[in-house]
Amino acid sequence: MSEIIAEQVQDIVDTIYRTESRRVFATLVRLLGDFDLAEEALSDAFAAAVEKWPAEGVPANPRAWLVSAGRFRAIDTMRRRARFDASLESIADRINTDHEELINDEEVADDRLRLIFTCCHPALSPEAQVALTLREVCGLTTEAIASAFLTAPSTLAQRIVRAKAKIRDAKIPYQIPSRAELSERLEPVLQVVYLVFNEGYAASSGDSLTRPDLSGEAIRLGHLLVELLPDPEVMGLLALMLLHESRRAARTSPTGEIILLEDQDRTQWNDAMIAEGKSLVEEAMSSKEVGPYTVQAAIASVHANAAGPEVTDWGQIVTLYDILSQANPSPVVELNRAVAVAMRDGPAAGIGLIDAILARGELADYHLVHAARADLCRRMGKYDEARDSYRRALELAKQEPERQFLEKRLQELSK
Repeated sequence: MSEIIAEQVQDIVDTIYRTESRRVFATLVRLLGDFDLAEEALSDAFAAAVEKWPAEGVPANPRAWLVSAGRFRAIDTMRRRARFDASLESIADRINTDHEELINDEEVADDRLRLIFTCCHPALSPEAQVALTLREVCGLTTEAIASAFLTAPSTLAQRIVRAKAKIRDAKIPYQIPSRAELSERLEPVLQVVYLVFNEGYAASSGDSLTRPDLSGEAIRLGHLLVELLPDPEVMGLLALMLLHESRRAARTSPTGEIILLEDQDRTQWNDAMIAEGKSLVEEAMSSKEVGPYTVQAAIASVHANAAGPEVTDWGQIVTLYDILSQANPSPVVELNRAVAVAMRDGPAAGIGLIDAILARGELADYHLVHAARADLCRRMGKYDEARDSYRRALELAKQEPERQFLEKRLQELSK
């Protein structure tokens, strides 16, 4: 085995790990019925790939190979442990004879969706649902999830451990619920899918503004959900994700610097995603059962219809934010509405609304509220106030491109 071949195979394994490992994990959970055993089997399967593929070649279907390797490693593990727990021997025998499920492509395709519904079971708290899904379905590290939700990593880790124990002890089935149960189980699933998308669209920390793998996975799950249940809000969520994702190529410069919406080259926006998103918005709106995701998608659709910020229908956007504030009130929605009001009525109107949010003590540690205030102050020529707000935003920002953007703004104001 040459070193060059070994390096090439290692690169292939690394790529497959990034793109396929959570799908392999989801199938292993289905086959093994145990999160921790599946995680161990996943690790063993990739270790086996690194060992065997340089000599044997990369298999035609790497995912199936990894699932098979992980399953056999898990069976070996269970049989070794059967000396202390006799029940594991019969479980290992059952898994060993369960060949059909491995090669059923339809089953494998649904495994991540099945895993999401399991992680979002109503027996778990909403906080546990989100944490477990991001960790087990998306493969985010405990530290990254804790950072995204402003929680200590140790607290997050305990939450995940307790959630997995509850699934195991309560024997929560690893399956997509029946159609009759689907509606009541849907809301936390949509929330989690959108959180996954957001982490991919605007990463909470790190060197990169985005994680295309996560946003792409969330959109794929959105398509699966629409196929499974064409509910208006499911369509609204998928539309929202598509319309935001359509701007990806225009959101950063070739060197990774942030480009704000008003400065983006809209010819770089993805027309196919916009067309699909707008079609879904129209279908969802026609149902007369409009929910928060559909309203947000409608706002994104207004942006997509405009050739630039100067011809954007800000009045319509403010109206939609008014509707959203009633359906799903939150300080972040209020902040976004304040920015839209500033675009419609001028910066002073927006600053007043933002100051009202801060005066209530809300969003004080949210860097975007200070960045928005700084930008409006800059537009009004209130440079001292703008610098103070940019500095506060910089203190709170955890993502490197955002930090660079804020530092650049501060330098511009110092000239």
